[in-house]
Amino acid sequence: MLKNWFVSLILIIVSAILIVAVTAASPGLSERLKMFGLPLGSNLADVGHLLEQHILEFVKLQTPISVLCYSLSTYVLYKLYYILFAPLYFVRKHGDVGYIIENKSINKKDVANDIKRRRKAGEVPPVYPNGWFRVIESRFLKVFEVKYVSMLGEELAVYRGEDGKAHVVNAYCPHLGANLGVGGQVKGNCIECPFHGWKFRGEDGKCVDIPYASKVPEFAKIKSWPSIEIYGLVLMWYHAENSEPLWYPPEIPNFDKMRYQGYTEHQVNAHIQEVPENGADINHLTHLHTPFILSGTDLRYSANSFWDWITHGWDGNWKQDENDKHIGELTLLHKLSLFGIEIKKLNLNVTATQVGPSIVHLTFKTFLGTACMVHSITPVEPLVQKITHSIYVDGFIPTIVGKFLLWAEAVQIERDVMIWNHKTYVDKPLLVKEDHLIAKHRRWYSQFYSENSPRLKLQKDTLDF
Repeated sequence: MLKNWFVSLILIIVSAILIVAVTAASPGLSERLKMFGLPLGSNLADVGHLLEQHILEFVKLQTPISVLCYSLSTYVLYKLYYILFAPLYFVRKHGDVGYIIENKSINKKDVANDIKRRRKAGEVPPVYPNGWFRVIESRFLKVFEVKYVSMLGEELAVYRGEDGKAHVVNAYCPHLGANLGVGGQVKGNCIECPFHGWKFRGEDGKCVDIPYASKVPEFAKIKSWPSIEIYGLVLMWYHAENSEPLWYPPEIPNFDKMRYQGYTEHQVNAHIQEVPENGADINHLTHLHTPFILSGTDLRYSANSFWDWITHGWDGNWKQDENDKHIGELTLLHKLSLFGIEIKKLNLNVTATQVGPSIVHLTFKTFLGTACMVHSITPVEPLVQKITHSIYVDGFIPTIVGKFLLWAEAVQIERDVMIWNHKTYVDKPLLVKEDHLIAKHRRWYSQFYSENSPRLKLQKDTLDF
């Protein structure tokens, strides 16, 4: 990503030179260039149409060099618009990060699956804790749209009804087992099975219509999961004892007034508890995350790179909220040093509020305004997690600053991913006095397990070695 930004910057400089050259070579072109503008509120389709109109105007000049120069310039201006004003979307797929790929001819997924198979999981806690979990980003689910989601050992269909409300239901139709999330249609506020047209209400899962039947049986229904929309996410309540929601996530002040700036996604092969536990492991910050972000994410090289003269520093503390027991809070001071000298004007105060087992929102206070990063972790299967980050900003924070914060977080999280993908869970860790917050966090996290919380079951009855 950094390489792409650097290339784009070079192209921007080149485009400025090309524009000057073309302007000097073509009478009246200066006036056209003055008209060239990219409204901040435009979507990419509008921008594309605007660029197309300008290119057609220049084709009339019948000067190949002028047309070529202007085409390059408009392309670079489009890239500039994307960098400065468009949200960042950055998705790492299975095997993309956190593994050592020595042979480029070997498939990355094969390497990831091999490590996953051989790694010793350890005596892990229950694999699915109780709480609210991200199902999908709200913006990725339009009205009348249906998505198929696999998470927490469940196969789900999530859809948005005519009234704009999102619903999460079991994917399999109780009639003959068709998947409602694959080919299912939204009819009003119900979801229609693609196989025989049975319709189910989202709020309670009740079947309300069977096209060819004179009567709908009272017991005809699917499971409807409690769901809410908050932090720009569709969240689902999961509880091993089928309990109704015991608590709800708190609102973020002024969140509805913040501007969305992008999204990242990573996959991790680890137990879910190991990810939020990092918030209480303050000492790992000063070792793993000290190298400057441009040092990269490969732990073999990040500690010894050209960027050694720039380092990150961290001071922090984790504590449980005394009023809301399901909330933990990490207060963090980030420092940047050049040649060992701390640049205090660049210090950044961050508050990370952990809400239940899977949601964290990080608040960055800057002189330009407040940035809020929403972090979520959802178990895809027992030891496979999907981690997402979305960022929102207010005040005078420009898009590129929000995107930079999101990218920097992605770099730091990928260093952790390399650890998580290969480590084992130590049930009784060897801790020193300075590690006391880790034990405190484990006691706090244990509240999200209950008697019937699913445990990891390993299949050992095959001839595989």
